[in-house]
Amino acid sequence: MSAEPSSLTAAPIRILRLPEVCKVTGLGRAMIYRLQANRRFPQSVKITDFAVGWVDAEVQEWLALRLATRRGGLALENMPSAR
Repeated sequence: MSAEPSSLTAAPIRILRLPEVCKVTGLGRAMIYRLQANRRFPQSVKITDFAVGWVDAEVQEWLALRLATRRGGLALENMPSAR
């Protein structure tokens, strides 16, 4: 019996650079970094010595939580911290 590595069955990880994160969220650069510093936005991932990005799935999850709070599903105070 051979087991398939989980990396082959999982969806590929997509990294977003800052301009795309701004476009997707509607937030500016300063606000993204401020929220990140306060642990209220997904943490960036170091790609190279001079570049960072954000995991698309984490940004999408953050947006989904924001939408849930708007719809009255959750209170922002009760939301878990972003990764």
